[in-house]
Amino acid sequence: MRERYDETPQWEFCEGFMAAVVCCRRAIPASEYLSVLLDIGEDGEGSFADDAQRARFMELWDRRWNEVKSALDEKDVNNLSDERAYTPEVLDVRAMMLSLSPEERAEALVGEEEGPLPSFGQVWALGFMFAVEAWPDEWEAPAKDKEAVQWLDGALSAIVALTEDDTGPAEVSAFGPEEEGGEEPPPSMSEARMEAFGEAMWAVYDLRELWRSLGPRVEQVRKEPTPGRNDLCPCGSGKKYKKCHGAT
Repeated sequence: MRERYDETPQWEFCEGFMAAVVCCRRAIPASEYLSVLLDIGEDGEGSFADDAQRARFMELWDRRWNEVKSALDEKDVNNLSDERAYTPEVLDVRAMMLSLSPEERAEALVGEEEGPLPSFGQVWALGFMFAVEAWPDEWEAPAKDKEAVQWLDGALSAIVALTEDDTGPAEVSAFGPEEEGGEEPPPSMSEARMEAFGEAMWAVYDLRELWRSLGPRVEQVRKEPTPGRNDLCPCGSGKKYKKCHGAT
């Protein structure tokens, strides 16, 4: 899909978007959220090329959706290293580039715009917040529930922090060697960034639990004021309410 239209969001962005939709207070159907995520361009260039591509995408999407939902619904995950914990599919782009030779790095950047490489988890967090901003009403805590407001603000702040660039010194790497006994990847992020990433993951759990505990939003029913018995009937008949619609 990205070869067809390069402004189609990267999978890491889609993963963040997916996590937010899974956590959302309202169960948003795919028919609604896919158009927000993938219909790009004036003529829909970023949508699916054909039915076969859509079917394949939905097969992979649904598989990952079920994995994310299952992980976030685990009740006794107390450590992010737990194999049952939610582990987003993110790339450590900076480590990948540092592992390349200067020649390989130059080749990898051919055709790419110059600028800083994304920080670890940054693209995922941008995708998450994109979904939050797409449905603001579904992410608004009840004003009278101070605990819920504080809980929501704290969790979203942790994810917003991950959308910022990591400007600290490169001290740690996100992943170990690909093979046992292989070389450790070069440090690519600050320790503060690694901590922020962990806080953002726990924030996702908090958001999932918050909306599940509150349940779906209840629309306020606005009741029109009832006329007095001796007032004119609002139907326009010219009769008193008690002798017109009020009689029923």
